[in-house]
Amino acid sequence: ATLENTIKTLLNEQRWTDATFTRNERIDCSITITLNEALSETSFRGEIQLTSRRPVYNSSYITTVFNYRDTQFSFDYQQGQSYNFNSISITDNLVATLAYYAYIIIGLDFDTFSLNGGRSYFTKAMNIANSAQSLNSPGWEPFSNNKNRYDLALALTDESTKDFHTLYYNYHRLGLDEMALNASRGRIRIIEAVNTDLQKVYETRPSTPLLTVFAETKLDELMKIASEATKDEKNELKKKLTQWFPAKSNIINTLK
Repeated sequence: ATLENTIKTLLNEQRWTDATFTRNERIDCSITITLNEALSETSFRGEIQLTSRRPVYNSSYITTVFNYRDTQFSFDYQQGQSYNFNSISITDNLVATLAYYAYIIIGLDFDTFSLNGGRSYFTKAMNIANSAQSLNSPGWEPFSNNKNRYDLALALTDESTKDFHTLYYNYHRLGLDEMALNASRGRIRIIEAVNTDLQKVYETRPSTPLLTVFAETKLDELMKIASEATKDEKNELKKKLTQWFPAKSNIINTLK
């Protein structure tokens, strides 16, 4: 209980951005930490699941922006210990991980409202990933697997995968936000964004963790949106999605 309160205080009281928001404009997100092993009385190993959402313009619909499971999470915690984030000095893995994901969540949220709107926040996450190398904690090692924090931050800041940011803007701002006014036009823009922008991401870096981010976050929603598409649109979309996400065929095949 004290750990939960400590985390809530860090995430909700730390000023992560210079942008001005009212309390009801804050990003809606949930963070679930599962403790799988107690290495000692103060050292733990587990995983962290993060989900963030944003409202769709002029509707009651809430869309998921980030849905991510990090299974390489270990940290030290002593009851009563307080935490503060200092970007100049990264000395604690719990604080580093939470701050890192705070910037990822903010960056992706900003990306859905303006083209490349999250760039500065992804840079901050990349800086944390670089500084965290000195912690010798799992999850930060470059190129160790497809879901480590370093590689995700690198993908979000690398010029070679810039089309992912275009995808997120076109999908959300020009697609979903348009659907309340014109559902057909919004749907067409979303499918075009996937066919064009995500295709470029795949062609440039087929192993990028951003494909995993999209699949875990948007694939279920995309199937529902595309259900109203024409037969030709569905066939083209299914063909591409099956190539990009072969492990997600059970979801993709729901598109009839």
